[in-house]
Amino acid sequence: MTAAPASPDPTMEAIGHAVIEGRAGDTASARRELLSLWAGIGVTGDPLYRCSLAHYLADLYEDPAQALVWDIRALDAADAVTEQRVQDHHTGLHIAGFYPSLHLNLADNFRRLGSFEAATEHIDAAKAQASDLPQDPYGDLIRGAIQEVAEAIIEKDRTRRASAP
Repeated sequence: MTAAPASPDPTMEAIGHAVIEGRAGDTASARRELLSLWAGIGVTGDPLYRCSLAHYLADLYEDPAQALVWDIRALDAADAVTEQRVQDHHTGLHIAGFYPSLHLNLADNFRRLGSFEAATEHIDAAKAQASDLPQDPYGDLIRGAIQEVAEAIIEKDRTRRASAP
């Protein structure tokens, strides 16, 4: 089955545009665009928008403390997203598949900050929910990163991972 967007969504398209810009190297502009979108969405806006935006915005910060703030917002918003809302946005997506990556990012930020107990809690949550990942390159990427972060936590390694976004 091929998953496809249910219908065009200007907000998700704007988020996607900023993500592409950030991955191309213009992180400052991407951050500005996402922060502007965040101001329009607000803390009580559509939780799918908040989750997606915060998840991607966190990746645009080198400082793990700044990234952590946005990763916490992403996880909080995910808890408010319904399966129906995800399906309305994109057939084939499931909210359960968001959680391994969200917990992975939290674990990685806590690890980089030296909070290894909190990092362990989140990497354990990511591992427990990894079965909800798709069996595709994206799922393989997240499963590999979970293993990488788990090893770094055990080693009490606080350095940024080369494979981090």
